[in-house]
Amino acid sequence: MIVNEDIIKTTCPRDCYDACGIEVLRKNHRIVSVRGDKEHYVSRGKLCAKCQIFYNGVMLDEGERLKHPLKRVGAKGEGMFEAVTWDTALAEIAARFGHIADSHGADNILHAHYTGTCSLIAGNFPMRFLHRLGVREVEPDTVCNMAGHVALGYTIGSGVLGFDPRTVKDSQCVMVWGANPSASAPHAHSQWLPEAPCPVIVIDPVRHATAESADLHMQLYPGTDAALAFAMMHVLKRESMIDRDFLAANTVGWDELEPTLSDCTPEWGESQTGVPAIDIERAAKMYGAGPALLWLGQGLQRQPKGGNVIRACAMLPAVRGNFAKPGAGLLYLNGSGQKGVDSDYLAGIHLGNCPESLSQMDLAEYLESEENARAFLCWNINPVASSPEQGRLMAALRREDLFTVVLDIFATDTTDFADYVLPAASFLEFDDLVSGYFNLSFSAQAKVLEPIGEALPNQEIFRRLASAMGFSEPELQESDEDIIAHIMKGVAIEGGFEALKAKGTLFPVSEPQLQFADLNFPTPSGKIEIASDAAEADGHPRLPHSGTDQRPSKGRLRLITPASKWLMNDSYANDPKVEKQLGPATVTINPADAEVRGLMAGSRVRLSNETGLLELDLELSDMVPEGVALSPKGRWPRREGVTRANVNVLNAGVKSDMGESSAVHGVEVEISAV
Repeated sequence: MIVNEDIIKTTCPRDCYDACGIEVLRKNHRIVSVRGDKEHYVSRGKLCAKCQIFYNGVMLDEGERLKHPLKRVGAKGEGMFEAVTWDTALAEIAARFGHIADSHGADNILHAHYTGTCSLIAGNFPMRFLHRLGVREVEPDTVCNMAGHVALGYTIGSGVLGFDPRTVKDSQCVMVWGANPSASAPHAHSQWLPEAPCPVIVIDPVRHATAESADLHMQLYPGTDAALAFAMMHVLKRESMIDRDFLAANTVGWDELEPTLSDCTPEWGESQTGVPAIDIERAAKMYGAGPALLWLGQGLQRQPKGGNVIRACAMLPAVRGNFAKPGAGLLYLNGSGQKGVDSDYLAGIHLGNCPESLSQMDLAEYLESEENARAFLCWNINPVASSPEQGRLMAALRREDLFTVVLDIFATDTTDFADYVLPAASFLEFDDLVSGYFNLSFSAQAKVLEPIGEALPNQEIFRRLASAMGFSEPELQESDEDIIAHIMKGVAIEGGFEALKAKGTLFPVSEPQLQFADLNFPTPSGKIEIASDAAEADGHPRLPHSGTDQRPSKGRLRLITPASKWLMNDSYANDPKVEKQLGPATVTINPADAEVRGLMAGSRVRLSNETGLLELDLELSDMVPEGVALSPKGRWPRREGVTRANVNVLNAGVKSDMGESSAVHGVEVEISAV
């Protein structure tokens, strides 16, 4: 027998900073293994543990994949369906959407999406159809990072114009604030940070693996980050480490902020944050020693005053003049526009006028009534697992008069409530492009095999739905090939897509880039706006301030729900091997909090508040400070036994101070023995 063996390079498109290169080994056109690309500068032949399991596990399991369009035959929530043809499903969906739009307005149709895939076409092309139809979007960033984007928009003009990680070679310090690379950027944790030629500071309430390996970890109480930033600025001012020439030439409002630093001594900082004054002093001097990189994590802004926190932290590179120089800058996210991608073209912004978007914090309320929503379309997302007010949301999705359509590659908590389920292709089953949000690289996503069953890429599903609705705009039928060619012209990689596929990943610009090299910031003034007229006009303080979140009421703990190293948001939770690594759902508290409550490690405890209750196994560790409970997000309720709930059953959907974004890390709970 002749064996036809080959290796195809592609890229992991998941919601991760790393955007790892992948090698897929095939024999006779069947996948043998999915592994890290040995030549890729990030993966270096090794994928993170969760991807290594998932991409060689349940994602390739035809028995677990959705293979045919499905129509509900049981009660909503039961997950009972029968297979139908694509023609039948699309005709019915088009008819219902058309009737709702004509009779009640397209704004009565809600659609929710997020980053089930971060590949550019699959993640953006569906918006063309949705813009044309004019439906109401459930803003994806409100569940994740909108407060940070709004805050940085006020301050430096954008939250997607970050530093180039390649400039770390010239840094004197790297400070990671509110991010956990060991879970959300595993290769940055294992390679980029250890290889940095400078001290690493980690600021986080949790002593995770990245914090443990840092030169200095400052374990502050959640919600006190702004106070810590102000205390560090106090030290920089006292030590004459402020770049006053930079401030005078490139900022607005320093004269207003500077007087507020006087009382923010390290000792005051310790009283506010729990971080020893000596460590505040040390961190400020390390950061102020020369060019420094500041990485602001998305978890940082998922707090009641998250927007103010981001504004306060962003003052540090401003006062040090850490822009437009090697080894300096601030990173929240790096957007694809930096690489020449026209996002408006991808999403077809011009195709229609959609109503004002909806915060995911309001989703459950909106879905409760036909006055707000008569149809709900989900793609790239499992909101029953990821959205707040979990119990209320499930109840709303049981409405018989709510027409629900879900696209996914697996049966999920959300597909259980659908009227129609449409099978989506995996990233190994179509060509696309990937633009990661950490490194300034650009990558090919290469088709490795045909879609399983009748599954289709997101973009093809929406092409067919547009045809079923009689929409004639040519943009709604533009082919993947033409879209890729158009994008590649903007990215300007020599040799186009074929050259990119051959290599896997390339840098559009070969040399490290300086952040805001011309010191022209996309703000109204063209400068860093320490004092922001725009923020003030929107009802926010003109200046960032040192205020902290209110501490929990007596007897309660502040619940934080960061990423698990075994999950990607709520992806991968259905893989049995991943599930085995996860083990039972747990909550971790400080031993001192357990002693006060008479709780023992390994016991079953109940977390409760006004929104819901959840029973978990108890772990004790000083990896979290006193007054804090930690339970990682992302588990699927349908896989949690009779409780059918995860930590979002405790999340009331409280919004942060900016962007109508999630303040999930401000949830308060009581904890007691079962």
